Parts: sequence; C-alpha cells; structure tokens
Amino acid sequence: MGLSQEAFADKCGIDRTYMSGIERGVRNPTLIVICAISDGLEMDLSHLFMFADGAHADNEAP
Repeated sequence: MGLSQEAFADKCGIDRTYMSGIERGVRNPTLIVICAISDGLEMDLSHLFMFADGAHADNEAP
C-alpha cells in the first residue's frame, strides 16, 4: 500500500507502538484489533486467516 507503519496504524485507528509490537510478535492483538487491521488493508477478515497453501476452514476435516 506504500504506507509507513505510522500512517498504516493511523489508518487502522491503532497506536503505532502497538502496531509495531504486533509486527514484532511481542503483542497479541484482540479480534477487534485484527478487524481494524483488515479494514485498514481493505480486505475481508477471512483473508487474513488464509494461508499460502490455500488451506482454510472450509477444507479442513471436522
């Protein structure tokens, strides 16, 4: 998207230091924060949980 970390955090409504912690793996975002990030990325929340191999909940065995 060409945004700095600070600009992206602002777009998501998240403090930039919190966003930095998420990126570094030292913070665990809540579902509300994950929703804000998906909105900031302009994508559906479900796409954040899709992995490169294409696996997602619909393809998993019960």
